[in-house]
Amino acid sequence: MRRLIGMFGGILLCVQSAWAANIADELKVFEPYLGTWQASFSMASGQPAVTDVSQWERALNGTAIRTLHSINDGAYGGESLLFWDKAKQSIVFYYFTTAGFYTSGRIEVVSEHEFVAYESVEGNQDGITEVKSTSRFKQGAFTVSTQYLKNGKWTNPEQRTYRPSNKQVKFK
Repeated sequence: MRRLIGMFGGILLCVQSAWAANIADELKVFEPYLGTWQASFSMASGQPAVTDVSQWERALNGTAIRTLHSINDGAYGGESLLFWDKAKQSIVFYYFTTAGFYTSGRIEVVSEHEFVAYESVEGNQDGITEVKSTSRFKQGAFTVSTQYLKNGKWTNPEQRTYRPSNKQVKFK
C-alpha cells in the first residue's frame, strides 16, 4: 500500500512539473507560486486574526496564471488572470472580487524571485484607488508587502507570509 501511495505521489509531481514546464517564458517567475498557500494575520489591533487561502494554477494552455483566494472561509475573495500582453510588452492582470469591485494592473519582474504589482482599483467602497504590492519567494514561502492609495494617501505597508497549505479556497 505504501509503495502504491508513493508511486501515486511521484506521478502527481511529474504531472505538476510537466504543467509548470509548459508556461509561457514571460510567466516563469510564477512557477514557484503554483499550488495552494495560506497566511494568517491581523487587520488592525484588537481585531480577530484573518486567514487568507490562495491557489495559483496554470491556465489557458500555459499562456496565463490563474489565482483564486478567499479570506476567512469565503467572507471575501477574488480571482485573477495574469498574462503577457504582447502590445504592452508587459505582464498584465485583472482581479475580480466578491465585494463587487475589480482591479487591473501590470507586473514588473524585479528578479527571478521577486515582482511588483501596480493596480488601478475600480468601484472600491473604502476610497482605495491604487494598490502596490511586492512579492518575494524565498525558502518555500512567499512574502507580500502591500500599500493602498486610500483617499489620496498611501497606507503603511502591510506584510504577509504565505506557506504551503492543504486548505481549499472557498466562496459563499
